[in-house]
Amino acid sequence: GTSEWSGVEIMEAHRVAEKYRLIGPSMEQPQYNMLHRTRFEKEYALLYRDIGLGTTIFSPLASGMLTGKYRQGIPSDSRGALKGYEWLQKSLTDQRNLAIVEQLIPVASELGCTLAQMALAWCLKNPNVSSVITGASRAAQVHENMKALDVVPLLTSEVMARIETILTPNA
Repeated sequence: GTSEWSGVEIMEAHRVAEKYRLIGPSMEQPQYNMLHRTRFEKEYALLYRDIGLGTTIFSPLASGMLTGKYRQGIPSDSRGALKGYEWLQKSLTDQRNLAIVEQLIPVASELGCTLAQMALAWCLKNPNVSSVITGASRAAQVHENMKALDVVPLLTSEVMARIETILTPNA
């Protein structure tokens, strides 16, 4: 497996392995969520088809952004406020992403779930997601995250289209 490799690097490793009769990469661990999609959905697209690449995604909640907890700034008890995590603060206060979160909240509410559950279910709905690393820091978060499995069937094509319109308003 690889982690955060480019599509070109994965394909090259696959070719080298094939040439020397070795096992090439079959699993990639990329970041993937509603706010970070391009590499996973576009760059890796041929790899899913051509070499059967599997994925174990990380940061499906965009470092907590897709929980809604950063809507009013960075809470003092959050990861974004920790010393050494200053690099994360820019993305947690990104106005475009915060506007997307605000638009997603009513969709989750209509489905009867939390934004986090909907965001996780959205990831699981993608057929190229093999597994999800949720990264919960408390037991209550693990329990809430697992309820995302109940939300997956609620993400009909209509709901997915509505979410897509929010995520890519200029498409």
